[in-house]
Amino acid sequence: METKKELKILFWIVVIFAATFFMPLQSARFTTAIDAMFDLAQWYAREHVVLCLLPAFFIAGVIAVFVSQGSVLRYFGANAKKWLSYTVAAVSGGILAVCSCTILPLFTSIYKRGAGLGPAIAFLYSGPAISVLSIILTAQILGLEMGIARVVGAVVFSVVIGLVMAFIFRKEERVKHEQQMNIVPLPEKRPMWQTAYHFFTLVLILVFANWGAPSVGDTGVWQAIFAYKWYVVGVFSLLLCWSLVRILKLKAMWVMLGAMITVASVVLSNIFIADEKLVPLVPMLVAVTCLSVLLLLDKNGTENRDWLLSSWGFAKQIMPLLAVGVVTAGFLLGSTHGDTSIAGVVPNGWIRWAVGGNSLLSNFLASFTGAFMYFATLTEVPIIQGLLASGMGKGPALALLLAGPSLSLPSMLVINNVLGFKKTAVYVALVILMATLSGWAFGALFC
Repeated sequence: METKKELKILFWIVVIFAATFFMPLQSARFTTAIDAMFDLAQWYAREHVVLCLLPAFFIAGVIAVFVSQGSVLRYFGANAKKWLSYTVAAVSGGILAVCSCTILPLFTSIYKRGAGLGPAIAFLYSGPAISVLSIILTAQILGLEMGIARVVGAVVFSVVIGLVMAFIFRKEERVKHEQQMNIVPLPEKRPMWQTAYHFFTLVLILVFANWGAPSVGDTGVWQAIFAYKWYVVGVFSLLLCWSLVRILKLKAMWVMLGAMITVASVVLSNIFIADEKLVPLVPMLVAVTCLSVLLLLDKNGTENRDWLLSSWGFAKQIMPLLAVGVVTAGFLLGSTHGDTSIAGVVPNGWIRWAVGGNSLLSNFLASFTGAFMYFATLTEVPIIQGLLASGMGKGPALALLLAGPSLSLPSMLVINNVLGFKKTAVYVALVILMATLSGWAFGALFC
């Protein structure tokens, strides 16, 4: 056993040395891929971690601590009625404007609380794929038929993939069904409306803090909400303070002090930070820090402290895997966001060449590539708009829309950690297969 351990250490020493020794630093493609890797990592850290993932971890903690197991089993459990569980899963995902990574803490939380595999998978897919905002933006920019095809395909995908996963792993689900038959749910610690109020206040803060910019020339409701979104976030933050005091019983004086510190950080960040995109990050970090300290030092019971520790547990489990995934995706497939486009080791030209036309192969390559690429919320639409202008077929574009936002290399690593390799491989294969066939059928009808 000791020899095996030493050989493993030797193996990794040799691998790291060889990778360093033969690193092709003179290759322009390699150095560009390194630039893309760091660019995507920095963009992800600035645009996604603070405003998306941190609130998502606290929302997942609410599910794990405050939402009773009985409630999860009632709507998502193995014994729940299928029409109810899959409808709730699809609708729950649809109200969230989140990407394939932000949905992971929420999925992990409900799955660990006893949700059936099928409904949990439906929720996992629907969150990024059926976002109302993304559907509207798709119809606005890529055309009404693409928007309709995306929403119909995504709704059908979430249900069908969930049902197929539950069928394939029915033996395990049968065991879970038998175990849950013997579970006697504990009584609710507080009225359901209070937990729902606390939960949806956090969800709305997440949604509006990440409300995407409207398309050029759009002067409708979307533009108005985007213009005042931080005021809306401020209102929901005040409602959260009320919840912390009245529902979670934190001391009003300490909550008020945390709110004042957060407001001060808003003023100071607007004065001293020149980059407008970085300004909101400071108040969010300050607010998260204040909330964490309040929960950690609370002496009224263990529940509030458990909320913080549960959120921290999700962060420890998910963040390292996401970091590895983002760095790898940037190196292989490049960094594309806003006006930035840096090629990875796999040249963008190869991807454009591969997804032209409407063959099954081009649709498969679009689905496969999209499944491994990382798309933040709403960024997939302008990216696909550029690919269409470069010769991408409409069928492969839909295939990329159906596979890309719901999956990414970072999310696969986390899903594998939660479900295991076999279930993850089946889930990824089903998404790619259905996206391929849907894109091919759509291309045949509209090309």
